[in-house]
Amino acid sequence: MMELQAGSGVQEEQSILPAAKKKYKDTIFRMLFSDKKNLLSLYNALNGKNYSNCDQLEIVTLENAIYMSMKNDLAFILDLDLFLWEHQSTYNPNVPLRDLMYIAKEYEKYIKEKGISLYSSRQQKIPAPQFIVFYNGNRKIGERMEHRLSDAYETVRGEPALELKVLVININEGHNQKLMESCQILKEYAQYVSKVRTYKKTLSLNEAVEKAVDECIREGILREFLLANKAEVVAMSIFEYDREWEEEILRKEEFEAGREAERKNTEKERLNAEKEHRRAESEKIRADNAEKELLLLKEKLALMQGK
Repeated sequence: MMELQAGSGVQEEQSILPAAKKKYKDTIFRMLFSDKKNLLSLYNALNGKNYSNCDQLEIVTLENAIYMSMKNDLAFILDLDLFLWEHQSTYNPNVPLRDLMYIAKEYEKYIKEKGISLYSSRQQKIPAPQFIVFYNGNRKIGERMEHRLSDAYETVRGEPALELKVLVININEGHNQKLMESCQILKEYAQYVSKVRTYKKTLSLNEAVEKAVDECIREGILREFLLANKAEVVAMSIFEYDREWEEEILRKEEFEAGREAERKNTEKERLNAEKEHRRAESEKIRADNAEKELLLLKEKLALMQGK
């Protein structure tokens, strides 16, 4: 299979995909695993395979499918399956909806390139999708978890007519040890990220990144990669952690706004409950008074009849 180069078919892609509104900044994870050797190593580690021929991988990442400055990091076909892999440093449960939009574009491009007719009387075959997020954010999660598209539905009655499952794998240092030991490049990437976060606690971001890069080179962690791409890695790391910090602030603001809205709703419900209680009490008093007046009338009537 041939790798789809960024320069080939660009005009064709643009006819299928909406123009990107924001410039996408690459990540170290994507830079590392865009290398077919590293990508195949991670695939083997995840699936218990022993592929050695990188040419069996067909890279199909849509280079201009950008949404809100983010895009799917890696998409490739192997073993007649279509894999969509993404790296996240902030927790995001909306990835199934994003992947749904992305996989539709992937299939649109696939059927066009293969000349597949959707009006054929014969069942057309497409590669089966698999969705994975490699997560190394600060939010504590388990070794693995799953997001489902149906979690976003306002209402679910029975089995969802449309479902999409995304496997989230925690790649922070100290997690998923078996996977890390099976894929050395992923293990070293986790070690680098851990060093940056450790030094960021006491140093400026620039200093933390520089120190982490230099220390990793000395210790043989991503050594060749860092030596060849040091300036770019430093720039990308600073961008990534600046964005991570901004997103953490945004999440905090969203959380506080949610709490304030909840507080207001609770107060509104309390006031409505008090109002309803007062109305009920008033109705009860009126009913009691009416009953008393009725009894008095009956007594007067009885006295009049007795005379």
